[in-house]
Amino acid sequence: MTTKEKLLELLETQNGDYLSGSVIAKELGITRAAVWKIIRQLESDGFELEAMTNRGYRLGERNDMLTEAGIRRELGDKASLFTLEVFDTITSTNTVMKERADALPEWHVIVSASQTAGRGRTGRSFYSPSDSGIYLSVLLHPVLPAAEATRITTAAAVAACRAIEACTDAKPEIKWVNDVFVKGKKVCGILTEGSLNMETGGLDWAVMGIGLNVYEPKEGFPDDIRQIAGPIADTRRKNLRNALVASFLVSFHEICIDLTRADFAEEYRKRSFLLGQDILVLKSDGAVPAVALDVDDECRLVVQYENGNREALSSGEVSVRPAERIIK
Repeated sequence: MTTKEKLLELLETQNGDYLSGSVIAKELGITRAAVWKIIRQLESDGFELEAMTNRGYRLGERNDMLTEAGIRRELGDKASLFTLEVFDTITSTNTVMKERADALPEWHVIVSASQTAGRGRTGRSFYSPSDSGIYLSVLLHPVLPAAEATRITTAAAVAACRAIEACTDAKPEIKWVNDVFVKGKKVCGILTEGSLNMETGGLDWAVMGIGLNVYEPKEGFPDDIRQIAGPIADTRRKNLRNALVASFLVSFHEICIDLTRADFAEEYRKRSFLLGQDILVLKSDGAVPAVALDVDDECRLVVQYENGNREALSSGEVSVRPAERIIK
């Protein structure tokens, strides 16, 4: 841990109290001048710090920076379940995790405050600006046939909803298969990738990647997603992102202990806003009108087409038919 990281950890453990420069210098074994220099560096990194003569420094009430120490503090006694890496920026948490998957332990977690090459499903880019979102990947060694890997994605969607509800007043809903919505806007996307074992038909490993729009970006969302994307929180709040990461990880770990549990599928079903809706099933040869009937115990979306035929979709993409979605 660098001296800057140690100083930040000291400030994060003060619960809003000031910490004097002399105490910081003594704890870190550096000079008061060195303390001042590191404080300036933290401010340049985007941390909101407050200073008061004769009292010292503390983190501002609106400070919400992702840090390993902050996430571990929120995890509490669950911190030992995970190994963590936290970055200010990265190409893609999924890409980096996949490159190193064979050398990393299960439940290794990579978290970043921004991505320069974030990826969504079907090769799309995933908008990942700094200082407003959470981008993380988790490495799993699931005992699961590759054909049932959708369960990992649906587990992450349920865990994301639980975390959002635990940390904010928002009421999240799930759009099958991998999106979470708040107030009719997409706030979360999930991408699960894996390495297939050709002998067993199972997965050697899987990487679950998730991106959450915690706040509206300073410049707003780009034009191409402005009508679709939205934030989880309307106002910035101290330590919200660290709390969301920790809450998500704990719930996701709990669900992944047994991905075949019926209660998990039932929770996914209850949180889905598609059921009963007129939808379009997006196929290679075009969009096919259907009605979303149910999510079964394997987390497949059961649809009925206009000709009366039914199908249980284990993967793919659907959209709500225009003018049919009513925002509550």
